[in-house]
Amino acid sequence: MSELSHGGTGRWLKRITKSMTGEPRDLAALTDELREDSERGLFDSDALAMIEGVLAVAEMQVRDIMVPRSQIVCVEHDESPERIVAQVVESGHSRFPVIGEDRDEIVGILLAKDLLRLQIAGAEEFAIREYMRAAVFVPESKRLNVLLKEFRRSHNHIAIVVDEYGGVCGLVTIEDVIEQIVGEIDDEHDVEDDQTIRKEGPREFSVRALTPIGVFNRYFGTHFSDKDFDTLSGLLMQEFGRLPRRGEAIQVGGLEFRIMRADRRRIDLVRVMTVADYEPPEDDEAGV
Repeated sequence: MSELSHGGTGRWLKRITKSMTGEPRDLAALTDELREDSERGLFDSDALAMIEGVLAVAEMQVRDIMVPRSQIVCVEHDESPERIVAQVVESGHSRFPVIGEDRDEIVGILLAKDLLRLQIAGAEEFAIREYMRAAVFVPESKRLNVLLKEFRRSHNHIAIVVDEYGGVCGLVTIEDVIEQIVGEIDDEHDVEDDQTIRKEGPREFSVRALTPIGVFNRYFGTHFSDKDFDTLSGLLMQEFGRLPRRGEAIQVGGLEFRIMRADRRRIDLVRVMTVADYEPPEDDEAGV
């Protein structure tokens, strides 16, 4: 484990400072020196990645990592509790913007854990305004390091992103920001390291983007060609015509593919939805 993890921040920072031949001219020069120090064993690659993440966050804006408006999973203020619970289960999210007449009217945030009160109060007594939290709005131009400070100070974990005209253009969470520093954070919905595909429900599957096309075809009974690419990631980038962002979805070959996790370089995790209930072949039940 690195010194960074042992609270030795002061020690390795002094070592880095002493090792520098002069004052870095700019951020790129500083990054180059840090990489050279890492190669010399001054600190390990994990510490380097986190340092670079911190420097990147200071330069990035909310628009760089937000979930776009079209991909936000919302609940309507007059929706039935049964429908809301179904959306919570289907999406796997923990926080949901509540909309009024349209998507530009965000009236609050609903936390999935608050719906547990339905078990006590009963659906007939459900009034969504009693469960909502206040929504926080931030401009898409806000720096990520500033946003992270605001999240920590307010103990809020989600913000609605608005453009210069006040229209909703996306949302961002504290996890989105932290992942820019420490890398992707797995949760209970993620596929285990020894799996490539995991069945989440009758029609819903979590699939690693680097799953070979052949494995995917065998599992789902599809016939995607692997002539131009080897993995599901390659297939999706070809269909999108670019590297898709988290939350974006596309229909291909009778399946819906939704990007669950991605960064500016690659796709990591995909949610696959079938048209009808689907059971994979018995020899592929484990998704390997």
